[in-house]
Amino acid sequence: MSGFAHSAQLDELVADDDTPWRRLDPRMLAVFPLKQAVALVPLAVVIISGSTDEGGWRLFGALAPPAIVVLIGAARWFTVRYRVGADRVELRSGLLQRQQRSVRRDRIRTVDLHASPLHRLFGLTVAEIGTGSGAAKEGRLSLDGVTTSEGELLRHELLDRSPDAAVPVRPAAPARDAASGHTVAELRLSWLRYAPLTTSGLVAVAAIVGTAFKISNDLGVNLITTSTVHQASDQLTAVPFWTVAVVLVVVVLLVSAVGSLAITVEGWWHYRLSREADRTLRLRRGLLTTRSLSIEQSRLRGAEVTAPLLLRLVGAARCAAVTTGLDDRTSSGGTLLPPAPTAEAHRVAAAALCLHDPAEGTAATLTRHPPAALRRRITRAALPAVVVVAVLSWLVPIWPVSVLVIPLAVLLGADRYRNLGHSLRREYLVIGYGSLVARRVALQRRGIIGWRIRQSPLQRWAGVVTLDAITAAGRGRYSVVDIAPERAVSLIERVSPGLL
Repeated sequence: MSGFAHSAQLDELVADDDTPWRRLDPRMLAVFPLKQAVALVPLAVVIISGSTDEGGWRLFGALAPPAIVVLIGAARWFTVRYRVGADRVELRSGLLQRQQRSVRRDRIRTVDLHASPLHRLFGLTVAEIGTGSGAAKEGRLSLDGVTTSEGELLRHELLDRSPDAAVPVRPAAPARDAASGHTVAELRLSWLRYAPLTTSGLVAVAAIVGTAFKISNDLGVNLITTSTVHQASDQLTAVPFWTVAVVLVVVVLLVSAVGSLAITVEGWWHYRLSREADRTLRLRRGLLTTRSLSIEQSRLRGAEVTAPLLLRLVGAARCAAVTTGLDDRTSSGGTLLPPAPTAEAHRVAAAALCLHDPAEGTAATLTRHPPAALRRRITRAALPAVVVVAVLSWLVPIWPVSVLVIPLAVLLGADRYRNLGHSLRREYLVIGYGSLVARRVALQRRGIIGWRIRQSPLQRWAGVVTLDAITAAGRGRYSVVDIAPERAVSLIERVSPGLL
């Protein structure tokens, strides 16, 4: 809601609530300008170096941006107010364009806390109150600059569904003990050996290089000139091609491995997954920037164990929650565990679902799909490989090497079939699929709200179908691929009796 006009319904709700309005902590007046200082440095350099004026005007041009940022931070602190009533949470903001947003407490699904190093330096945190709405702006209230104790109290009060919890949050109330709750999993240093096998470091290096080129371009500095390109070309022509290729690959792999390790340490240091007394599953992690994610147990609809190929080769995997009401932007897709041994990933998935035996969840033994599924996996992997080999053999004389692509494609198809299957347990439907990223999903049977049977022309010829289990959580649809039609009907009848 924007502007000075408010609906009559909202005015009535506000009038019925005597809860006082509160401001963000005054220490936010220092945090906001410091956060923007890094972005202002290139701008100040451009103003000083590009200005033709001398004396005071150049100094004024350099000091104007920081002064504006300080004024904006002061205006934000002065205009932002919030209150937590018995029925709803309200947030007011804006100076020229006033905004007032209101969220019912019974619609709140998450209260995520995260604190950058600057926030931690001043004892502050950012509280993200989410409703699970698909529209990020309409479904979230962000309190950027509350004390750490206030953030903990907000998390506890807004997620506690007991009848005694429906009371306004009191600023003077003590925060809960951060060490409370039953520990499900904690970081082990031995898990860090899996970090170099992820691609996060390569992505980070690419982002850093791109940012460096963008900043240099803004400052008028050309990092790559014609002369440097010619010099590099002359030097490389004196070295054998294979030597250059091997050196480049090794350098990229080393930089990627170091970057992945640094990202894993920063993101997962102090990792702890615990089950809290307020019936939530709480994840805390972070070295420099701390993060806290709480998931209501009643919102869990399953768990997923994923194993990218490199991690699977060394017996490692990740674990994530399949739940409603999460914002992927702040929850990292509901990830519950860093790269860890596969057995640990299945154990954490079972613990998150309150299962005593991982075999009742993601570690269940899968029922294989018919031989037609194997033929389809191999055919779909081998045909593109044959086309690639034919093109390479025609373009370049390295066909003996390119022929190796076909056996690798066949192995990939066979591996996809090996990971393909399903299992119906007492409470969960377990689905397995994938090869480059092998996945095991344990989907709560009572969380399945619908079914869809699909069959392409090639599937019709092979006598198989794809059965989609529809749920309101996670990706919304989880597919049992290339299953016999009669088996698909039997699954629907056993999970949803009488539906057909």
